Amino acid sequence: MRGVVFDGTRVQVVDDLEVRDPGPGEVQVEIAAAGLCHSDLSVIDGTIPFPAPVVLGHEGAGVVAAVGPGVGHVAPGDHVALSTLANCGACADCDRGRPTMCRKAIGMPRQPFSRAGRPLHQFASNSAFAERTVVKAVQAVKIPDDIPLTSAALIGCGVLTGVGAVLNRAKVDRGDTVVVIGTGGIGLNVLQGARIAAASTVVAVDTNPAKEETARRFGATHFLPSTKAVREILPTGADHVFECVGHTGLVREAVGLLDRHGQAILLGMTAPTAEASFAPAAMFLDKSILGCRYGSSRPQRDIALYADLYRDGRLLLDELVTETYPVEDFAKAADDAHQGRVARGVLVF
Repeated sequence: MRGVVFDGTRVQVVDDLEVRDPGPGEVQVEIAAAGLCHSDLSVIDGTIPFPAPVVLGHEGAGVVAAVGPGVGHVAPGDHVALSTLANCGACADCDRGRPTMCRKAIGMPRQPFSRAGRPLHQFASNSAFAERTVVKAVQAVKIPDDIPLTSAALIGCGVLTGVGAVLNRAKVDRGDTVVVIGTGGIGLNVLQGARIAAASTVVAVDTNPAKEETARRFGATHFLPSTKAVREILPTGADHVFECVGHTGLVREAVGLLDRHGQAILLGMTAPTAEASFAPAAMFLDKSILGCRYGSSRPQRDIALYADLYRDGRLLLDELVTETYPVEDFAKAADDAHQGRVARGVLVF
């Protein structure tokens, strides 16, 4: 079968991948569509260290092909969106409703794939850039059949991360003020999360003026090319500032834009050794800096919620899909994403 493989040096679209059958508590999914996220590109450029060779992709949707023993919540033929959380469901963090913190899932890549007899790693417990993948049952969330799979694919990462950061981590309240630095795939979902939460003022910041129309469509009330003019709109600062780029300088700016009792939420992925600085004295005004992994999500709950919001017209998914590409055009899709030409490019099989 076809798939996108990174061997540690270069990326190839291959046609000789194999994936094993699902075991107990596992699901095999025939992937229909997979979003190209910057996290996939970060594996290629080394920002996210990951063992190779690896089958890339982690934002996908498809149809259940087979289930292993003990799986009852999905069956062959069901449409599913996939999460990256291969959480155990039984540890202290899972028991507290924090599956993103499950210590039995983080940093333990599996190898369900092989090529010419050699095992390949699975990226983010998912590997959606393959015609078929095998995931833990908890990662497969049943969705209504009437949601286009090209749109549903984006729920599993971009939507869970962006909207989840607003609703689950920051807990933005009605009337709050929000600044979103970076309006790529994650930033757009932060914007619509702020809209859903009924924030009063939502300032989008991006150096690319071509992104203004889309940012406003997703929920921005203002659009700026830099953070310099934010104080003209919010003189005392913002209640919530989301850094969605992964630049240490912007982390400092995010902290500097906070009002009293404000919080900066860091979503952009920096290099592992990168360091950011800020003035600690300002934090005594009850300000805070929050990390956020995967939108602090509970995928079995949140994906179903976001599917309902989409069907009600409150969550935009179709509008996130700028362009679709056959998997063979991965190089073009990656270049378009790297150059910021798309909100989200989606590979289709």
